[in-house]
Amino acid sequence: MVIWINIVTMSAEKSPTKGKQPRFVSAGTFKAKCLALLDEVEATREPLIVTKRGRAVAQVAPLPETTRRTLLGSVLFDENPFAPASAEWEADG
Repeated sequence: MVIWINIVTMSAEKSPTKGKQPRFVSAGTFKAKCLALLDEVEATREPLIVTKRGRAVAQVAPLPETTRRTLLGSVLFDENPFAPASAEWEADG
């Protein structure tokens, strides 16, 4: 099977990818190959421009990489979590 993807060049000053030539894909191709193209954007970290009738209509870009937070040490231990609270509440009167 052959997959044809239209690649169009764009001048660097108009490019949304800061110096890199973005990859352009027609909306029909994007619809047919959406999941594979999303995996590719994630793997290459390069955005993809989706066109409709030759006009750019959307940009698919990878999210910025973030460090994953761990929950280690964030959970408090209570020996008896079902015991009544020791503090007085305003509603107690």
